[in-house]
Amino acid sequence: MGAGFMVAGRTNKLGRKLTAVAVIFLLIALAAMGCTLYASWQLEGGAAAINLVGSERMRAWHIAAMVAQPATGEEVGQEIESFERVLAQLEKGDPTRPLILPKTAETRRQFAALRTRWAEEMRPAIATALAERTGLQRTGHVAAYLQRTTHFVKQIDALVLAVERELTGNTALLRSLQFGLVAMSVVGTIALVYLLFLFIVRPVVHLEDGMRRMEAGDFAVRLPVETSDELGALAVGFNRMAEHLSDLYGNLERRVEEKTRSLAARNDELATLYETAALLAEPTSVEELCRGFLHKLASRLGAKAAAVRIADAASGEMHLFVQDGMPAGLVESERCISHDWCLCGEAAQRQRGGAYPLRRHTRGEPEYACARAGFQTLAVFPIRFGDRVLGVFNLFFDQPRELKTGDRHMLETLGRHLGMAIENQRLVAREKEMAVSEERNLLAQELHDSIAQSLAFLNMQAQMLEDSLDQGEIERARAELAQISTGIQASYDDVRELLVHFRTRASQTDLESAIAQSLTRLETQTDIRTGFTRSGKSLPLSPETQVQVLHIVQEALSNVRKHAGAREVQVDLQRGPVCRFRVRDDGRGFEPDQAAPEMHVGLRIMRERAQRIGGSLTVKSRPGAGTEVVLEVAASDQGGSAA
Repeated sequence: MGAGFMVAGRTNKLGRKLTAVAVIFLLIALAAMGCTLYASWQLEGGAAAINLVGSERMRAWHIAAMVAQPATGEEVGQEIESFERVLAQLEKGDPTRPLILPKTAETRRQFAALRTRWAEEMRPAIATALAERTGLQRTGHVAAYLQRTTHFVKQIDALVLAVERELTGNTALLRSLQFGLVAMSVVGTIALVYLLFLFIVRPVVHLEDGMRRMEAGDFAVRLPVETSDELGALAVGFNRMAEHLSDLYGNLERRVEEKTRSLAARNDELATLYETAALLAEPTSVEELCRGFLHKLASRLGAKAAAVRIADAASGEMHLFVQDGMPAGLVESERCISHDWCLCGEAAQRQRGGAYPLRRHTRGEPEYACARAGFQTLAVFPIRFGDRVLGVFNLFFDQPRELKTGDRHMLETLGRHLGMAIENQRLVAREKEMAVSEERNLLAQELHDSIAQSLAFLNMQAQMLEDSLDQGEIERARAELAQISTGIQASYDDVRELLVHFRTRASQTDLESAIAQSLTRLETQTDIRTGFTRSGKSLPLSPETQVQVLHIVQEALSNVRKHAGAREVQVDLQRGPVCRFRVRDDGRGFEPDQAAPEMHVGLRIMRERAQRIGGSLTVKSRPGAGTEVVLEVAASDQGGSAA
């Protein structure tokens, strides 16, 4: 039988079947036990009837003895009443004792004959014998009654014999019923075991065998559905599961291949995204970035040519920035297009990309230049940075081409990456321009405050020397020449110091070593003693912050050399969440509000440098008490490079 055995409608449950079998066996057992109980009850009642009939025989002889001997009529009457009462009990029976006279025809006939003889012969003969008190007549009547009693007792014996025969049959029936119960117990047990095997054991064995075969990889196994109960439903479910598993394993190879192809495509997309993102992160020019970007995409998607157009926000035009593989005529004709012209302009305005078929020109339709160049499909995707469209990039195909959803998402993502890279390059260029401009301003200020003033002083000394020579004052001219020589040496020292300052970079050495070298150089060039102490620990400062700190320390040391007239200078570095740099000297000191103009310029430059790295600069000084310059910079502050 197949699964079609299960039909709509009411399903016979296994529990209902087992209950029905149990009820049937119970009813049969109860019927058999009832029959045995009834047979034993009949036997017990028949035995009681035999006892009563036997007592009637004794009572008949007793009455005969009482009649033969002088006895009162009252005594004989009591016996007669007892005899008749027992006859009535035998006729009616008594289920409670139990007392049952078998209802067979023979028994009824014998009992009826006994009752008739008693009523018609024995009772009148007793009355006749009792009426004659003396004489031969009494003797004759008593002899006649005794003779009748002999026949009457034989009648009672015949009744007893009939009852005994009936009881013998009941006893045989009881034995037969008992043997039947034994046989029924054996047969019932065998039948019950068979039904249990049929209903439960065999379906479970089939299920176990099917599970074992399925576990071994045989998905063609099917269970026979022989019943409509729970086990049949379980077999149907097993067959459905086997069919499903067979279908799954049958299509597994195909699905694995599909998944493998899908994963390969995903991996290819991720590899393209990763490689392109790595390319866009390289420190190179925007043109090289775009060129590498186009080459990567063209080789990945099989494009014949590619291009990047950059939008000019001021003029509303898009300029062909970089191209790869475009025909010369197409490059010349589309070097500059309007932001709302052709498919490129539409993609820029809608900020959505796609692949567009380039159909042949027909009357009434626009003719695309790229279609005239022989291309059949054009892919256009915007280059975005945030909400702004920086331009578009094109992929030209010489065959009809449809982009998959994954490819479209990848190209849109790459467009955002390219926009971010272009904007980052612009920001880096602008940052470098601002840094160069600020550094030039600082260089101009330092040149103005050192070399320019020295050259102005030398110019004045040269004019005075010329006047002295014109007047023939040789001694004064020699003195002025000595001053000019001293000024030239000072200017030379300033130039060397500036060169050292602007050549210093944190990449050459660490900050502490650079400060130590500056102190050594100061001690070598002058008679000033130097000292450098370090304490604490902190995170390393950014390279730009280290450069600015070094310039500030060098400027403070330069002020000590030029203006302090000190014998000793001490630099202390205390690291921690805030790094503190302290430069102290024992020079002449000054009033900060009344400092010389060139010192004011130097202090201003130092404060500007401190502000660029997010630090603070404090100058403490008094005339005759030396000067202390304190610079504080947060150790976790890396913002100095953004200046």
